[in-house]
Amino acid sequence: MVAALAVTVSILKLRIGAFIALAALVGILVGGDRLGWLEASVFTLAVLGASGAAGAFNQYFERDTDRLMARTFNRPFASGRLKQGPVWPLTFSLLLAASIFMGWSVGGSLAAALIFLGAFTYGVVYTLWLKKRTVWNVVIGGAAGSFALLAGAAAAADPFAPTLGPVPILLSVMLFLWTPPHFWSLAAVRQEDYRRAGIPMLPVVAGHQTWGPVIFLHVAALVALSLGPLLYGLGPIYGLCAVAAGGWFLATSWRLMRAPSKATARATFRASLGHFALLSLGVILDRGVAWAI
Repeated sequence: MVAALAVTVSILKLRIGAFIALAALVGILVGGDRLGWLEASVFTLAVLGASGAAGAFNQYFERDTDRLMARTFNRPFASGRLKQGPVWPLTFSLLLAASIFMGWSVGGSLAAALIFLGAFTYGVVYTLWLKKRTVWNVVIGGAAGSFALLAGAAAAADPFAPTLGPVPILLSVMLFLWTPPHFWSLAAVRQEDYRRAGIPMLPVVAGHQTWGPVIFLHVAALVALSLGPLLYGLGPIYGLCAVAAGGWFLATSWRLMRAPSKATARATFRASLGHFALLSLGVILDRGVAWAI
């Protein structure tokens, strides 16, 4: 039972899926007040399911590449614990279809379309078209998370005239900017892995004099943009979280630019996770206080 659960978590990439689902929840909180907690939970679960389907597509079609990387060689398809066959893509497609239907049932057509776009971006555009072909892989692929946040906002908006306000749009752009430095800092830690697998991540194909400043500038733009929602209704709780998270992420990326090493790259990667979590917490607490008042 435990082994089967571990395989399921691995195949569906549920750790990444949890971040995607959190992005959708943030979108719901800033998108409107149409959904109750039960409907919001159902929609968030739908996004988690769609993310899991896309993650499973990724693992299935990248099984040969995963075997070459120390970080991924023991995944179920890469290790051979699960054998390849047409049943798997069909199963993942059915999971995606069910998740989109679930999202549509509570969030409407626009939200369902955005769920599909997020899954398609990660499962097809990033996995099959970009990952091994261009250094821009995670830049364009990063739109997957942005679509999840926008889907949540669309689900919470007026069902007869769903619109996306300035706060969800700003947050989705922030998530788009967040993704490259998050994965580039990981690639800086795992350069040998990515080089062996033939994945052209920026720290693999360019020198530190290029990728160090690029990471820092992405983070600087992200931190500046994170203050934008304060102009459109988010309050001091969010502001404190944005300043704290942004300062942490900015400081680690500055050290990575000035003194590149696996230690500073790992610190930047961890700061990126903390930044996402703190900003999400800021939105949740801010909206919770607003609803209580």
